[in-house]
Amino acid sequence: MRQISFDLDVLRTFTTGIDLGSFAKAADRLGRSTSAVSAQLKKLEEQAGAPIFRKAGRGLALTEAGQTLLGYARRLLELNDETASAVRGIELEGEVRLGLQEDFGEALLSSVLGRFMRAHPKVRIEVCVARSSDLRERVTMGRIDLALLWESSAPALNGERVADLPLCWIGPAHNGPGWNLSAEEQELAAAGAPVSLVLLDAPCLLRDMASNALDAAGIAWRHAFTSASLSALWAASAAGLGLTVRTPIGMPASLRILDPQEAGLPRLPAIGLSLYRAQTITGPAVNRLEELLLQAVQEAVKRVAAG
Repeated sequence: MRQISFDLDVLRTFTTGIDLGSFAKAADRLGRSTSAVSAQLKKLEEQAGAPIFRKAGRGLALTEAGQTLLGYARRLLELNDETASAVRGIELEGEVRLGLQEDFGEALLSSVLGRFMRAHPKVRIEVCVARSSDLRERVTMGRIDLALLWESSAPALNGERVADLPLCWIGPAHNGPGWNLSAEEQELAAAGAPVSLVLLDAPCLLRDMASNALDAAGIAWRHAFTSASLSALWAASAAGLGLTVRTPIGMPASLRILDPQEAGLPRLPAIGLSLYRAQTITGPAVNRLEELLLQAVQEAVKRVAAG
């Protein structure tokens, strides 16, 4: 059987078009004409030996073969880009100071740092895990180079909104569909007993958004458990001490997202995720870590959107 060598430039056009939702936009992003992009996609389908697109209304959607190809294309391009960075940037040195919310510690940090350190082993990375207000202050003062944090308002001049994520009511996974209150809890709820909440210590943006939503809906609530640690919140909510409010990013398997209508709770607004940069001049090591961090955020957002 003849071996097929996929063209990485074609795969990049393919994945860029899918990510942007338009191959016309991909042509603009990659500096190619729309006819050149069409020729690349035709070549890709010929190499694949199976249709990768199907008609979906006025547009196109991926076939099963197309979905399979997309997954492998991302892996091939990631390895290619990592190889290029390692070959060209092996001598990168210096220090990068990164600030993150605790939500992203497990969800993003290991994959981002692993890729970065394999390509740039001489760079030292210092990570600060803190609240949004603290991270914003640190990056503005130049004490960290990059900070990924939650915001409900528009970013400041040194910040960029990179995603908007849904806020969710979260409870124990073992309760099954709906909130499934016990008979005693149902009686208390019917009598107007307050909703038990498991939240971070003040000041906390997500804590304020949850309490404001309940107040606006006229639903009584109480702080059943507070902590400065997100992992402690996850554990307390999984143990049934109350509901917590976060985005799906980093949520452990011991918890699940509740349907607000089933649980008799108000719908929560989305929350913004912003990337802040120090206002001082940064070097190539900071720029490369920023690039990898943004890629990881985009992938995490897509997983959230896919459910």
